[in-house]
Amino acid sequence: MSYHEEDNSGKILLAALAGAGAGIIAGLLMAPDKGTATRSKLGSAATKYSGQLGEQLSKYGEDLDSKFKGYIEKLEDLGITGAGSKLKLKGNWDEAKGKLKQQYAQLTDEDLEYAEGQGDELIGRLQTKLGKAKQEVVKLLNDL
Repeated sequence: MSYHEEDNSGKILLAALAGAGAGIIAGLLMAPDKGTATRSKLGSAATKYSGQLGEQLSKYGEDLDSKFKGYIEKLEDLGITGAGSKLKLKGNWDEAKGKLKQQYAQLTDEDLEYAEGQGDELIGRLQTKLGKAKQEVVKLLNDL
């Protein structure tokens, strides 16, 4: 029998937001100030907390992205996803570009533009230009 741990973070966040919403509504109904003063206070509080919420969401997104990439690497290392699912360029890119141009005359310098961290864009351009699947293009680049 396998053990499955349930992730309750979404439920907790939803409950916290529902509680905050109920508190806001109750506060509006029982507010001692006039409407304009209350709206002004709410506006400043919303501005303050929206920045914090944005930072938290960004942090969680980065954490999720790094975990996902780690899992993909583990799957590739175990041979589950197969070779060529991750771009691993080695050596001098200018030499690799030269080899690619020799093999595929239709490729231009613009097609072969590569900047660190933008491998997906390169793969996409080569897929379109060469008419190959992503895994084939990744394998081709890794084998250079």
